[in-house]
Amino acid sequence: MKYLVLSLSLLAGGLTLTPYTAAAQQTATTPTATTKVERDLNSFSSWVNGQMDRAEAGARRNWPSLMANYDRQSQRLDRATDSLSLKSRREYEQQKTRYQDWAAEQQRLDAQANQPETAQQTQDRLLNEKVTLSKTRAAEMPDLYSRFIETTRNQRRQWSAADWAAASNVLTAMNTRYEQVRTQIPLEDRVRIRSWQGEFRTLEKARDVKTAVSEER
Repeated sequence: MKYLVLSLSLLAGGLTLTPYTAAAQQTATTPTATTKVERDLNSFSSWVNGQMDRAEAGARRNWPSLMANYDRQSQRLDRATDSLSLKSRREYEQQKTRYQDWAAEQQRLDAQANQPETAQQTQDRLLNEKVTLSKTRAAEMPDLYSRFIETTRNQRRQWSAADWAAASNVLTAMNTRYEQVRTQIPLEDRVRIRSWQGEFRTLEKARDVKTAVSEER
């Protein structure tokens, strides 16, 4: 009788251990899957943070590649969000929102950059200031010419024919205003302005000669 009780006890113990063992095995496999998803999330978060630090122009040049990379990573995580903790899911949604906001801003800047520059915008850029030339006072003219020629010296090597034409138009507008207020400008400043006017035309002609020589070769 003792042997029968012992056997039944062992059998009962075996039945009790079987579900526990299965659960333990399931628990052992779950962290592995979750860990992989967590690693994917960490990789995605690092990637998004990296995009925030990118120069805007560089990001726009590589836009198709960036979007394809984002889609690939986000789609993989979307399929596995059930394996993420609540905290990780919140982080994922925050990172997606950050990237989407950043991407929308880059697209806006790209569209803005592709719009043709107006004459006023060109003038403001060359003079480093928003100016209404028709209302410019005589005392302000020397400083405007100084800024204009400084911009020309610094940027002329990157200018296209269109840039030179736009700069020439700005100088013509400045010269028109100069003639209207010339008598109110001290002689010393008038001499400097004449010098800057001549320097621009010299640089412009040198560029034309260089272009003509290049085209003949």
